[in-house]
Amino acid sequence: MALKKTLNNILVKPAGPDCNMACRYCFYCEKANLFPSPATHRMNEDILEEMIKQLMQQGSSQVAVSWQGGEPTLMGIPFFEKAVDLMQRYGRGQEVGNGFQTNGILIDGEWARFFRKYSFLVGLSIDGPEHVHDKYRRMAGGKGTWAKVSDTARMLQDEGVSVNALSVVNDYSVRYPKEIYQYLKDIGFEYMQFIPCVEPDPLDPENPASFSVLPEAYGRFLCTLFDLWLADFKDNLPTTSVRFFESLLYSYADYEPPECTLQQECGGYLVVEHNGDVYSCDFFVDPEWRLGNVMEGSLVAMLNSQKQLEFGKIKAQFAEQCSNCEWLLYCRGGCPKDRRLPVNRGVSHFCESYKIFFQHADRKFKQLIKQREKRQKEEEKEEERLSLGNTGKVGRNEPCPCGSGRKYKKCCGGK
Repeated sequence: MALKKTLNNILVKPAGPDCNMACRYCFYCEKANLFPSPATHRMNEDILEEMIKQLMQQGSSQVAVSWQGGEPTLMGIPFFEKAVDLMQRYGRGQEVGNGFQTNGILIDGEWARFFRKYSFLVGLSIDGPEHVHDKYRRMAGGKGTWAKVSDTARMLQDEGVSVNALSVVNDYSVRYPKEIYQYLKDIGFEYMQFIPCVEPDPLDPENPASFSVLPEAYGRFLCTLFDLWLADFKDNLPTTSVRFFESLLYSYADYEPPECTLQQECGGYLVVEHNGDVYSCDFFVDPEWRLGNVMEGSLVAMLNSQKQLEFGKIKAQFAEQCSNCEWLLYCRGGCPKDRRLPVNRGVSHFCESYKIFFQHADRKFKQLIKQREKRQKEEEKEEERLSLGNTGKVGRNEPCPCGSGRKYKKCCGGK
C-alpha cells in the first residue's frame, strides 16, 4: 500500500493567467480559455480563506505557498496581507514559507517592505542583459521591460529582500551563457534558476515554436554554465547557487533532489487556480488533470486521489530508449511536459541536451561528492575530538581519537 502523501506545498495562481506583460514565449496566457468569464480573473477572499485554512489544518509541520501567475502583484498588497493573517489565524505552530514569482513591473518600495516584513522569498523573472531580456519579455505595446526589472532587482536587494533570479533559456538567450551568468552576478544575484523553453508551434503543433531552445544548443549552454559555476568555487564550495546543478548534487549523493524535474515521480504538490479549481501540476492545468475545487473538497484528499497518483506515475513511463540510458538515474526522463511534442516520440525534447551535459559534467559531480564526504568525515572527527577532549575522557597517553595513530598528548591533545 502506497504511503499517504503529506500536504506541504501548494502553488497558487491568485490572478489566474492574467498578466500585465505580453512575453512571447509565455505558456500560461492561453489558460484564459479555461476561464472565459469573467474576463478579469481574481481570487476572492472566501476561496483564499478556505485554501489557507485547509493548508494550515491539513498540512505538515512545514508548509510552503508559491504565489505565481500570470502576475500575482495584480492582486495588490492587501490581498497578501490577508493571506498572512489567515496563516497566522489557522496555523498550528508550523514553519511557513512564502515564495513569490513576479515579473517585477509593479514592485515598488511598499511591496519590498511587505516582502521583508513577512520574509517572502521573491523570484524575479529576468532573462539577462537588455538585449537578451527584451528579446521576448515586453509589454503588450512592444515596449521593453529590462530597465524597470533591473531597477527592481537592485531595489529589492537594497531593501534586504531575499530575491532569486529566474531566467528562461530560449532560442536567443541560449547563445549567451557567459554574458547572462556574469550579468546576474554583477547585479547581485547569488541564486539563479534557468528554465529551458519549449512550446508547440501554434501553426504546426507537432513541432516546437521558433522561440524554443534546440536540444544541442541547450546542452552546450549547460556545459558552459557549469564550468562558470565551478570556476567560482572557493574552498571546494560554491559561491553561486544554480538550482539545476545543486539539485543534481543531491542525485549524485543518492538523495531525493529538490527539483521536481529530476525526481522519480511527479505529483508532490497541488496547483490552486483563482476560482479554487485544483490541478495536478503547473504545466498540466488542463481539464484532464483537474482534481476538484477547494470549496468542494479536501486538498489532502486530492493530493492522494487516484487521479493524482496516476499523474505521478507518468514520470516513470519512459520511451524504450530511455530504459537503457546510462544517464536515466540522474535525468529521470526529464519533465513529462517536455515529452508531449509528437516529433519527439515520447522522449524529452532535452534528451540530447542531458547527454551532452552529463558526458561533460559527470566526472566532476562525482569528485564534488567525494570532496563533500571527505569534508563531512573531517568535521565529524573534529567534533568528536572536541567532545572527548573537553570532557576529559581521553587520557594523555591514550591513542588520539582523530585516528592518527599517535598518543593524544602528541596529537590533538597538544594543540
